[in-house]
Amino acid sequence: MQERKEKLVLIYLCKVCTGKKTYLISPHDIAKEICNKIILSISEIDEIMTSLSMQNYIDFVVSDSKDGYYYCVKLKKKGQTYLLDSKKQKKALMMLVLRSMFLATVSFVFGLILKAIFK
Repeated sequence: MQERKEKLVLIYLCKVCTGKKTYLISPHDIAKEICNKIILSISEIDEIMTSLSMQNYIDFVVSDSKDGYYYCVKLKKKGQTYLLDSKKQKKALMMLVLRSMFLATVSFVFGLILKAIFK
């Protein structure tokens, strides 16, 4: 379940943090954006941000303000290409499934033809 939460947070960060700039994002913004898919507590978001940083997706620093605290987030190279890489993975998986279905169909038809010939 933690992996799904990390994925949702990373997708949100990839959409918000475009380019090589640093962005200020509050944990409440992240929780509000993801709340329609899954409910996250602030402590879970802190853990996820640390985990994403260790996995080399983001650089972040916690910044205090009078309204609470914010993350100063910058996507690393791996984070910048995450959305594109995940689309490529989905496309490759679909091609694998379609190829398998095609080969199964061809072998079934070939089997029917051989059965008809040698009957």
